[in-house]
Amino acid sequence: MRFRWFPRDRHRAITFLSDEEVGPGDAHDLPRAAFLATAQAHPLPPPSMILHSAFCCSTLLLRSLDLPGIASGYSEPVVLNDIAGLALRRGDPRQVAAAMDAALHALARPLQPGERSVVKPSNVVNALAPLMLALRPDMRLLLLYAPLPTFVASIARKEIEGRLWVRELFWKLMRLGLVSRFELGEEELFRLTDLQVAALSWLAQHALFADLAARHPANVRSLGSDRLMASPADALAALGTHFGLAFDADAVAASPAFSSHSKDGRPFDSAARAEEEAKGAALHAREIEIVLRWTERTAQHAGIDLRLPQPLLP
Repeated sequence: MRFRWFPRDRHRAITFLSDEEVGPGDAHDLPRAAFLATAQAHPLPPPSMILHSAFCCSTLLLRSLDLPGIASGYSEPVVLNDIAGLALRRGDPRQVAAAMDAALHALARPLQPGERSVVKPSNVVNALAPLMLALRPDMRLLLLYAPLPTFVASIARKEIEGRLWVRELFWKLMRLGLVSRFELGEEELFRLTDLQVAALSWLAQHALFADLAARHPANVRSLGSDRLMASPADALAALGTHFGLAFDADAVAASPAFSSHSKDGRPFDSAARAEEEAKGAALHAREIEIVLRWTERTAQHAGIDLRLPQPLLP
């Protein structure tokens, strides 16, 4: 296990806990066995997890929950990406499980005593959620997603960068076994357009989320980004109860997290977000409409309900 000194002020100045954003610095390496011995001697509650399907305000939500004295928010820690990479390379499942157990012990450690950890993994880590719950049966999860039209439009308006990103995601989801339910042959896969790939990536994650909610009703709640942005105080209050965090939901909903862009810090409220989404959708309206109709038929054929169970808000 490699540890880095990274105080909260620097932590808040970056978006993701990646090697690129954290940058170089002094590291302290500790053999995993030694770390686990210490962690098991001083057990902590497991981290709460915000699993997400991308482009759904997950970074915004995680930032809002980084509350000194209450909660520590960890955004896409690279250790979980490394474990997902091990799974993608067909690593021994026992090795993957051992690495995940150590990572969950590490991520349970808050930035200061008395806080609880909240982690937002990269969405490629979603496939490992069943393993997380097997290792930590009392872990609480929020399944956060953008409505399908919003997700597909987000990929479209990000142009070539978005289309390349979603194709890489789709390949990883295939390697992790989340696309097999669609029963697509090699030729069918090759013929998929970029936005069909985007829609199938969303649908594969949605099916996983539905399965998690059905299998672990006490641990899991689901929330659409549209509901989060329409009723942030209500969503935060319900999430605080679910995660066991005590905070003023109205005050957090009025904080800069909900009035600035989570990636670059510029002023960006729900109205600006809606305007940006509408402009992007208008540029690709015909393609998006065709893909959405196709996806609805695909979901029906695969037996996937587009509504998730266990909603956070009624």
